[in-house]
Amino acid sequence: MSPPERGTPDAPPQADEDCLKLTTYFGERDRTEGGLVADELLGIYGEHRLQTSILLRGSEGFGRLHHLHTDRLLTLSEDLPVVSVAVDRRERIEAMLDPVLQLMSRGLITLERARLVSDDLALPEQHATGAKLTLYVGRQERVGGVPAFAAITDLMHRRGIAGATVLLGVDGTRAGRRFRARFFARNADVPVMIVAVATGEQIAAVLPELSQLVGNPLMTLERVRICKREGELLAVPHELPGTDEHGLGVWQKLMVYTSQAATHEGQPLNLQIVRRLRESDAAGATSLRGIWGFHGAHEPHGDRLLQVRRHVPVVTIAIDAPDRIERSFRIIDELTSEHGLVTSEMVPAATAMSANEQRGGTRLARFEY
Repeated sequence: MSPPERGTPDAPPQADEDCLKLTTYFGERDRTEGGLVADELLGIYGEHRLQTSILLRGSEGFGRLHHLHTDRLLTLSEDLPVVSVAVDRRERIEAMLDPVLQLMSRGLITLERARLVSDDLALPEQHATGAKLTLYVGRQERVGGVPAFAAITDLMHRRGIAGATVLLGVDGTRAGRRFRARFFARNADVPVMIVAVATGEQIAAVLPELSQLVGNPLMTLERVRICKREGELLAVPHELPGTDEHGLGVWQKLMVYTSQAATHEGQPLNLQIVRRLRESDAAGATSLRGIWGFHGAHEPHGDRLLQVRRHVPVVTIAIDAPDRIERSFRIIDELTSEHGLVTSEMVPAATAMSANEQRGGTRLARFEY
């Protein structure tokens, strides 16, 4: 049963309104006295009637203790990394921070600014060179007889978007209601997250068509720098300080969009990235396997029958202090010499937790770059 709902949900955020995105990274088997952290966390989101949240199961990853979690080892197959993402008005996200922090004893929590967008959005100048558009739709939502996520990615591919990855949720909230994936059910309302990267001009051009295609889906916009595309180095991550002028910590995130079929020296590229970052003493990295998507000139794709090698998109996320991201980017740059789309972005607040310590905080840093 879902947890009891807390009153009537607030009106949804309005287009062009600034929101917060709360992301948590932890292990699937992490527990509290009340049960699994994942279930209790999504219970908090459901009780607070969050506008949008989603729980994603990862395929590979490690955190501050450098324990490797992977679906490639039978003994660890039930301890995969998991990621939850929640988006709503700033005051509603901030109201949940205390219970979320009390719930988690290890892992990583980040807070990022995200702008809710409409089909006639005038993009800020700083988004011109790179923007990340995230859409949330239902798993079984359809457009013209095909899944909505497939129709969306096909449109984006035709319009020259650099890449889009569809991530399947196993739990989450939509418009304040919680939906969980279950066996023997259609799970039509369990959310799906579509992450797309392009220039600001390309994003602005495709927004009206997206709204017409799926009827004003929830969409958020964030600023990124596109660093690499199909092996070509376009830019290096921004040089960011360790703190802002008020002493608040600044973090940085790298995201690598590849395919499960892409390899480096005979090994899956995303696996090589996670392993190399772990060997370099990076703070952490997580790979999420998508169900559909594309990057570069490749046609939108996913698993098909009779395939020997899985041909699904994969996104790998690495978050660290800015002075350590430079080293991580050098590793990723080497490994993506032929494949992949790589972006960087600023993370204004993060809290890293282990059994012995807690670093960072939830106050958002501000730095103009």
